[in-house]
Amino acid sequence: MKLSIEISKYPLHEEYIPFIKDFIERLNQHPELKVQSNGMSTQVFGDYDVVMDLLQKHMKRSFEQYGKIVFVCKFICGDLSL
Repeated sequence: MKLSIEISKYPLHEEYIPFIKDFIERLNQHPELKVQSNGMSTQVFGDYDVVMDLLQKHMKRSFEQYGKIVFVCKFICGDLSL
C-alpha cells in the first residue's frame, strides 16, 4: 500500500532552520522515498511500511538531538505525487 504524508516541523528554538534542514536531508538520503519540500511543509511518498518505519526513526532522532519539537502530520492513503 502506498502512503502520502505532509509534515510540518516546528523546533522550539530560536535557531530553528538548521533543525528543519537536517530532518529533510535525512529523509532525502532514502532513495525509496519521494520527498518534496516547500516553505510550509515537506511531503513524503512511498510504501506504507517503509515510510512509517523511516519517519518513526527520524522523528525520534530529532527529539533526541534537538529536544522540544512539534511535528504536525497529515497521512493520506495512496501516492498523491502522481
